[in-house]
Amino acid sequence: MSTTTPSIFAPVSTPAFAIRELAFVVLGITAVIFIIVAGLAVYALIRFRRPRTDDGREPPQVYGSRQIEQAWTVVPLLIVVVLFLVTARYIYALEARSQPAAALEIAIVGHQWWWEIRYPKLGIVTANELHVPVSDPANPTPTFITLQSADVIHSFWIPQLAGKMDVIPNKTNRVWVDPKRVGTYVGQCAEYCGLQHAGMLLTTTVHSTEDFARWVAAQQTPATNDAHVREGRELFSSLACVNCHTVRGTTANGVFGPDLTHVMSRSTIGAGVIANTPDTLRAWVDDPSSLKPGALMPAMKLSRNELDKVTAYLLTLR
Repeated sequence: MSTTTPSIFAPVSTPAFAIRELAFVVLGITAVIFIIVAGLAVYALIRFRRPRTDDGREPPQVYGSRQIEQAWTVVPLLIVVVLFLVTARYIYALEARSQPAAALEIAIVGHQWWWEIRYPKLGIVTANELHVPVSDPANPTPTFITLQSADVIHSFWIPQLAGKMDVIPNKTNRVWVDPKRVGTYVGQCAEYCGLQHAGMLLTTTVHSTEDFARWVAAQQTPATNDAHVREGRELFSSLACVNCHTVRGTTANGVFGPDLTHVMSRSTIGAGVIANTPDTLRAWVDDPSSLKPGALMPAMKLSRNELDKVTAYLLTLR
């Protein structure tokens, strides 16, 4: 499944289509204004250029013109009113959308600097990678997303699916999407939130209905309990990791870091900063700040043998 370049001009969801239409309206109005102003400027430069026989005297001066003053007051006012009404119409159409009974519900919490993603009705908790089903026009299945923050102001933005929505402490905001095409779409925190603001990506995978059902079933499966990584699992449970991370079915039930129950099912770690491979996972466990400067997860300071055991255990969490 290919990843597309983020762009508001390549929408795949109703809110994003509306935003593109509004952008074209604003672009059209401003283009007309530019053409008129630039045209008048060019006309004045040509029409009133100084002739070769100029005797140095100034041309007739105009001091005050009621018609000109009315024009440059009324016309901009009308333009602003039109833009306001058009924008308000689009905002109302998106905000007034009611949630149908069949809609998928997702809760996203912004943290410095990663996204916690919960599917309350499905019992799934993941991080940084959003998974939603495609919405069939014949049988629409929109996804409604509630947004909260655990620390500072963030902003949820996936350009091809929906507009930006602030994620504010002690406040719940909402967006909805109904993607029409399967694919992978990259989003980004769009509000400066600290040192790693740029390293707070949000990848959205739009699945076919069948593929989404398979993903849900895999995520609902308990964490593996392979005997050959028993030492790594026991070591992980004895470390401070369990204070921040959850691995369902184990004693790890922390809430400050991402849920790791199916960490190896994710394509990236560090909120999209690096690909999720055995080598990068090992480096992340060893010292996250070496890959993501400013990351709040501390270096674990494990011996090489301990690092190998913990990494081997985490690699089984698919």
